[in-house]
Amino acid sequence: MNTKNNLNFWWRWLVVANAGVMLFGISLVLFPSLVRQGFSLMLFSFLSALDAFPMEAVNYITLSHGVMGSVMFGWGTAMMFTLFSQFRAGDRIGWLTIAISLAVWYLPDTAISLWTGFWQNAVLNTVFIVLFAIPLAATYKSFKRA
Repeated sequence: MNTKNNLNFWWRWLVVANAGVMLFGISLVLFPSLVRQGFSLMLFSFLSALDAFPMEAVNYITLSHGVMGSVMFGWGTAMMFTLFSQFRAGDRIGWLTIAISLAVWYLPDTAISLWTGFWQNAVLNTVFIVLFAIPLAATYKSFKRA
């Protein structure tokens, strides 16, 4: 596979991974009950564990998920713009923008997840970061030369 085809493959991979981040983010806003059930299952092994909390807590969790989802959707939009402009054009700044924004998200989010005992979220974060780390590692040398 030549370098241009190789970069196109990894670029497409990043676009799909980023679309996944955006879909996940917007699902936090549009489907709060379903998302709460998913996090209940992931964190407490029971679909309605979070819904058993007092109503004020459930409402706050819904708000928190909605705010996080909105931020994720906005972040994903910015990354998509970077992917379709600077990254696609082979500009090193595009690669750095994606890589740095992922690191700045992953490290504190995963640290707070582990610190508060919610290792399951750290695992979910790691799945997401690996989806991005593979193509970023594969394209590192191409962008280093640019």
